Amino acid sequence: MRVIAGSAKGHKLKVPKGFETRPTTDKIKESLFNIIAPDLFDCSFLDLYSGTGAIGIEALSRGAKKAVFIDKSPVCKKIIEENLLHTKLNHLGIVYQCSVNAGLDLLKERNECFDIIFMDPPYAEDVIDETIMKIADYGLLNDSGYIIIEHASEKSISNLDKFQLWKEKNYKTTTMTFLRLLED
Repeated sequence: MRVIAGSAKGHKLKVPKGFETRPTTDKIKESLFNIIAPDLFDCSFLDLYSGTGAIGIEALSRGAKKAVFIDKSPVCKKIIEENLLHTKLNHLGIVYQCSVNAGLDLLKERNECFDIIFMDPPYAEDVIDETIMKIADYGLLNDSGYIIIEHASEKSISNLDKFQLWKEKNYKTTTMTFLRLLED
């Protein structure tokens, strides 16, 4: 796995051994960043269920002003920190080792708000609806911002009470769903 473009282009990223993470493939990552490229410069980026941190690091490499990474695994936290150091983007990234729920609580306490929120929860866990509702209730997404959810293609996003489906991109077994807040 590597950084595809930007200031850290070509840097290889560390990946934990075993099956603790399911890194986004380079093909899907490249397609995703082609879609969001116009919105990256100077944005605040939140990477939930971060794994290796590859998505947030790619955002930083392409001009995001900051990225916050949340993953509960101590192994993943260490790897994200090493990947940030290796790409020389560590001054732009903050890594929290905690559950996503605890991390969202912390971000609410700190009055954080993000332009782009990316989440790639474990496919077997049914946490998408709860996570996006917490993001909306806590005001963690800027009015013009959006959430990107990487999920199994057979799983649809059902709880759209506060969101509108903006875009969806299918890649065989993986789907990227883009949500925007509903306007009042």
